[in-house]
Amino acid sequence: MKKLFLLVTSLCLLSIIFIPVLASADGLVPCTGANCTICSFFQMLANIYDFIVKMIATPLAVIALSVGGIMMMVSSGNPNLASNGKKVIYAAIIGLLLVWCSWLIIDFVLQTIGYGSGGSWATLGGSCK
Repeated sequence: MKKLFLLVTSLCLLSIIFIPVLASADGLVPCTGANCTICSFFQMLANIYDFIVKMIATPLAVIALSVGGIMMMVSSGNPNLASNGKKVIYAAIIGLLLVWCSWLIIDFVLQTIGYGSGGSWATLGGSCK
């Protein structure tokens, strides 16, 4: 019963946090109808990336860091709970670094295969603004 209450409470709190964020996700697609070009596609990819990094991944990592810290604080001598808290913190930090560095990884791969010239994905079409 306690697990069900905890699950329902955490889902309600997450919905309070993320529903306004998802509602403000307008503007991901930069074009409408016939004025869509390849530049619009790459701009849409950049918008989706920014949305995922700024609005989803970073707040989730902050929540995971908080949960890991709380687990370590309330372990009170329980080595399993303290080690689980450390694992959560390490996983959150590594995940956040991967998310933040993914732009560099993707740009490096595109430059290696000779497609990108650095800068923005929106300029990969060549004649973009």
